[in-house]
Amino acid sequence: MLNCEMNRDGSELVIRLEGRLDTVTAPELEEKMNGALEGVESLTMDFEKLEYISSAGLRILLTTQKLMNRQGKMKVVHVNDVIQEIFEVTGFVDILTIE
Repeated sequence: MLNCEMNRDGSELVIRLEGRLDTVTAPELEEKMNGALEGVESLTMDFEKLEYISSAGLRILLTTQKLMNRQGKMKVVHVNDVIQEIFEVTGFVDILTIE
């Protein structure tokens, strides 16, 4: 299960994820994010309550990062040890801005 909370303030968007971002929940998140990123110049993905991310979730992050490279900046915050390790093993630490 994945809960997704989006808070927009002008051209800034914060997306808070809670639960698991996997093959079951990724399409749901992708649908929510389609259109939500229009006009966004600063995107923050808050993973404080995200427990797990699969390759399907990583694909969404990569797609989103590529889009944000063209229109602004994106950062991922509050990454737990499990997800940080996944980012390191997959090389996502070199692609994403992780704070």
